[in-house]
Amino acid sequence: VQLVESGGGSVQPGGSLRLSCVGSGFTFSTYYMAWFRQAPGKEREGLAGIDSDDMTKYADSVKGRFTISRNSAENTAYLHMTNLTPEDTAMYYCAADPRRKTDESWHDAFWYMFWGHGTQVTVS
Repeated sequence: VQLVESGGGSVQPGGSLRLSCVGSGFTFSTYYMAWFRQAPGKEREGLAGIDSDDMTKYADSVKGRFTISRNSAENTAYLHMTNLTPEDTAMYYCAADPRRKTDESWHDAFWYMFWGHGTQVTVS
């Protein structure tokens, strides 16, 4: 199993970025996909999740600014981020898991089997 993130970079406050996560080695269409981030000295934070039926969930901190989507034909998950602020600066990770997620589990890193190596987002 491999997850490869891309699309990170440096952006000014108010700007936008779209992150991509390409998965391989598993049946992408059936897995729950999610995006997390981790800033220095902070815990890993679940931002958005999407199931195989394209049902989505968002953390309050990003609701209305970030959009998660997936293209199972291309084995790719996306995170479109808008109105970025310096507080969004972090390493962003893609995660995948075959199990169904609840409102309590989707944002908990413990419940994800597979992780990418991350892509850095810097807002300044």
